[in-house]
Amino acid sequence: MRRATAPARRHAWAYAAAALLALCSLAAQAAPRVGVLTMQPGEIFFERFGHNAIVVDDPALPEPVSYNYGYFDLDEPGFVGNFVRGDMTYMLVALPLSQDLAYYRDVGRGVSIQWLDLDEAEAGALAAALAENARPENARYRYDYFTDNCSTRVRDALDGALGGLLHRQLQGRSRGNTYRGDAVRLASPAPWMWLGFDIGLGPLSDRPNALWEDAFVPMRLADALREVRRADGRPLVSAEAEVLPHRLAPEPPEAPRPWWPWAGAGLALAAAVLWGARRAPRAAAAAGLAFWSLCALLGAAMLFIWLFTAHRFGWSNQNLLLFDPLCALLLPGGWRLLRGRAPGRLFGWTLAAVAVAAVIALFLHWLPVQPQRNVHWIALLLPLHLAWLAALRRLPEA
Repeated sequence: MRRATAPARRHAWAYAAAALLALCSLAAQAAPRVGVLTMQPGEIFFERFGHNAIVVDDPALPEPVSYNYGYFDLDEPGFVGNFVRGDMTYMLVALPLSQDLAYYRDVGRGVSIQWLDLDEAEAGALAAALAENARPENARYRYDYFTDNCSTRVRDALDGALGGLLHRQLQGRSRGNTYRGDAVRLASPAPWMWLGFDIGLGPLSDRPNALWEDAFVPMRLADALREVRRADGRPLVSAEAEVLPHRLAPEPPEAPRPWWPWAGAGLALAAAVLWGARRAPRAAAAAGLAFWSLCALLGAAMLFIWLFTAHRFGWSNQNLLLFDPLCALLLPGGWRLLRGRAPGRLFGWTLAAVAVAAVIALFLHWLPVQPQRNVHWIALLLPLHLAWLAALRRLPEA
């Protein structure tokens, strides 16, 4: 993903127009060669997932054209509000390959290319479609992080040129990957980022993906292309080469995430709550205020995503039962505890409701209907909510 400045957009559109004119005027000459660039993850948060682009090497042009679907404009009116609501607009930009590669060379991100075995009609049709799509009036599209991003656009453009070949071969196969799994894995070098994905994604992100859906990650698409075969059995990828070496940390590997360390932490914190409520009630009240404030804040954010945005992979988030917005009602009582006063009856009933909600989260996890992979959060937070409820029994209500 790259920000597009106004001069860059004008230059890119002019280059796309030149490519389209060349294709129209020299259609009888040799067909262009088509490849897929795959860029390795970068260090900026929006580069963590890697990137890709389609390269059209047309003999009628002075150098290959890179068709890049990952451009956005921070100067677009309402950009921040659109991002929050899930109504972002990205664009396809056509630019000389050397210009596109310059950025990745400067920041040390590795780039490889897969040249595709397309026949003349397929290559010509794809090149013409891309050049037409890159025109200013056609370049913008509504971005969806998982289902309509810069990588799925590459996948769909190739699939269209191949008459649905990719979809037929990839849709019925799965390695069990999920949107949550890949999002958390690739965001793992930035703790705030993977925590945001893991807490904020709902059960829709936990369904096993087909290889077709895995292609929202550029590196997954590159892996899938290696396995695609033409109707006569020959591989779709005819050649593959490294364009730029990767000088940054490698892509995070796949690794299981056991729940028991989270349970251990949850039990240890629960024991600390019970001890603190008995020996140092004001310190325990301060810790409770911080904990309940965090739960209320995160719960309110998840509720906002569900009710007021188009981020559908955050809807119906069962973490709402753990980071409960009801915790906001505990703050007045917690403040009274901090001052050495009784918390009041509402505090006790609310604390019980929060603990029951956390138990319900565990029950929902056991159900086979739309399960959410949040057992680690249940293991961490359920003991804490129960510990606060148990500690309350020793406090006067008024």
